[in-house]
Amino acid sequence: MITLDRLVNVLGGYGVRLCGHPEARTMWLRGVAMPETADRHAAGDLLLAVGAAGLGDAVRWAAAAKATAVLVRPEATAAEEGSEGGTGGEERGGGAELEREAAALGDRHGVAVLLADPAVSWSQLAGMVYGLVLESRETASGRGPTDLFALADNLADVVGGAVTIEDRHSRVLAYSRSQEGGDPARLETILGRRVPDRLRELLQRRGVFAHLAATDEPVFVPADAANGLTGRMVVAVRAGRELLGSVWISCAGPLTGAHRRALADGARTVALHLLRSRASADLERQVESDLVIRLLEGSADAATTASRLGLAPQGLRVIAVRADAADDRHAALLLAFEQATTGFGWSRPGRSALLGDTLYTVLRAEEAGAARQWITALHAELPARVRVAAGIGAPAEVAELPAGRQEADECLALHESAAPGSVPPAYDESWDDLLLRRLRAAARSGRTPARGPVSTLLRHDTRHGTRFVPTLRAWLESQGDLTLAAERLQVHPNTVRNRLRKMGELTPLDLDDARQRLAMTIMLAAMEDDLRL
Repeated sequence: MITLDRLVNVLGGYGVRLCGHPEARTMWLRGVAMPETADRHAAGDLLLAVGAAGLGDAVRWAAAAKATAVLVRPEATAAEEGSEGGTGGEERGGGAELEREAAALGDRHGVAVLLADPAVSWSQLAGMVYGLVLESRETASGRGPTDLFALADNLADVVGGAVTIEDRHSRVLAYSRSQEGGDPARLETILGRRVPDRLRELLQRRGVFAHLAATDEPVFVPADAANGLTGRMVVAVRAGRELLGSVWISCAGPLTGAHRRALADGARTVALHLLRSRASADLERQVESDLVIRLLEGSADAATTASRLGLAPQGLRVIAVRADAADDRHAALLLAFEQATTGFGWSRPGRSALLGDTLYTVLRAEEAGAARQWITALHAELPARVRVAAGIGAPAEVAELPAGRQEADECLALHESAAPGSVPPAYDESWDDLLLRRLRAAARSGRTPARGPVSTLLRHDTRHGTRFVPTLRAWLESQGDLTLAAERLQVHPNTVRNRLRKMGELTPLDLDDARQRLAMTIMLAAMEDDLRL
């Protein structure tokens, strides 16, 4: 089962466009129909108009079937007939006119019209549509619903204990309504949507995770009253050699006989569901990533691409994120990407892509605070051991997103060099820090003047232990106010006056020249890391 907007977002990568009936975007699609030659009134939320003579036929069939939407290939409209048509859309002036006609017909009959790219075959379209829409239907072998919550309920009824299904990172995917055998540890896990760190450490010490990684055999986990844990039976969910997750059942002792077999069978069914869900999610992520990358690299029609992603034309920010964990940096970044792209659809505020070692997200956020909230929410969903650094570009229109990416990269580098726990910087708020960072990079590369007042005074301070450079900096920052400069240096104003006089004897120090004052201020800022002032 899938909403229409989510389906459109996935199929949009294959040239499918939605025309008309915008209120249908949030409606759920639970069934697919393909009309038979003998009976055009097939029932289903989404009708594949195979064999329709034109748009009029396709929309009428969908209206008769009480369908929410109809999928039409434009080439099928070339022989449109009757009062609702005319000739084929491409022959009448191209795609824009065809889309207007499709929207008008759809609005008239209360049906959303999806126009497919003629280059995509019906078999390809049908395969994607059936896979996405029927994801939560019964399996072909009749093993029952693949919905994880329903599966958890069924397993709990058979075994007689509370069931929790988790992914390989100990995040909760589903749980049963039954609370039989439930305990505080299970409640805390469900409320937090993941196993608490202290329980993970306990299970790690007991070798539970090592067992799950090595074998498909269920294992009993004894109770631990100090952590609110009653007994558990747990089994790995695996596809081939890959560990996908685990199934946990509350029980007083090890399961045996039919109950143990039911647990093993349940784990295999969960594996099928996770594989099916991952295939669907991976397709969505691929489509989304490709479009986001094209926006960030400036290699696309920005307005059209943003529209396909459901992004506004302006007020966008690029967020650059790096996630790191001591045990596996690459796994942490992939986990962040997975979390950023979970819940695909128009309800999710950002659109994301992985480029190299960085996660980029394009987000509608006029204020930097909204982008920081997104980063905070992302970090909260990751394991505690994962460290996150992020940078935020300035507000931009879609055509300016390549520049926004560069801004986010600079802010990310600034955040990575900042103190732990610092707030992710935004370009429009931190441009001065970024400018100074560039100047310091130039200084480190030897591109600052080796001669001049600042260099001469610095050498004198190094050799003789004087405090001329700090004095010059304090005087410049105080805009020539001797009293304020003296307060900064914690000396008497006369001391500042005497130092300035001696500095003028060592090097030409024209403090009345505004250009020289500016140049010395820039030089001091560029050399700040080396000066240790």
